[in-house]
Amino acid sequence: MRADKGACRRRLADDQVDLAVEVFRMLADATRIQLLWALTEEELAVNELAARVGKPAPSVSQHLAKLRMARLVRTRREGTQVFYRLENDHVGRLVADAIHNAEHAGPGVPAHHLDDAGLAQLHPGQETTAVDRGAAR
Repeated sequence: MRADKGACRRRLADDQVDLAVEVFRMLADATRIQLLWALTEEELAVNELAARVGKPAPSVSQHLAKLRMARLVRTRREGTQVFYRLENDHVGRLVADAIHNAEHAGPGVPAHHLDDAGLAQLHPGQETTAVDRGAAR
């Protein structure tokens, strides 16, 4: 990211705006948000993703195809399995920022502001990760 704030004053190219709109269109779906969130820490196969988001594998595959066309995820083939991962760090930050912003709308201290002990109280019996904690902002 540029430190020069003057860059934000320029008019964006139409093709960049169109791509940004497409990204937001892809993010305007609960299943796709869940898929991207699941991929923030590791690459996963379709069946693993389906189990994590509680959706049938064919449905997950359709969502992943859309995310791939929008350049939000990429694939890697290993034998007969296809693994998905985020296209780049910006996608992960975009999803994390959206989730963290949503947490601020709820009651209490947002989960991404809590340390491990605070998260353990919110989610007993679950292991917390760096993504759960966010950047400990």
